[in-house]
Amino acid sequence: MRKLITALLLCLALTFLSQTARAGEPTAADLISGAPQALPVPGRVTMVDLGAHACIPCKMMTPIIEELSREYEGKVAIAFIDVWKHHDEVAKYGIRAIPTQIFYDARGKERFRHIGFMDKESIKAKLTELGAAD
Repeated sequence: MRKLITALLLCLALTFLSQTARAGEPTAADLISGAPQALPVPGRVTMVDLGAHACIPCKMMTPIIEELSREYEGKVAIAFIDVWKHHDEVAKYGIRAIPTQIFYDARGKERFRHIGFMDKESIKAKLTELGAAD
């Protein structure tokens, strides 16, 4: 029951944020929807998590990605793309295993790539290293 209430609150918050986002910028909800996006986001440190809603390590990443998306809203682009549903993204990002996290600096240059589950503190440390403020 608690998870259901949390999920509903998250949906409401993301809906509100998507209605108040700056024009032309993807919203947090867009970025973690699993659909392909125009990434990296210009002028923002960006982390892209490439995985699938059905893979076990990817499922373990889901709450982390959702939390980071809220914590860094408007400061860092946190994105998730479901590569099992969007096969073209595999070649686009050159991934060999999922989940894969790719980190870009604010100029859009890839700075770090990690394969497998990545814990929240490690992600935050990498974002900070790239100049993101939480």
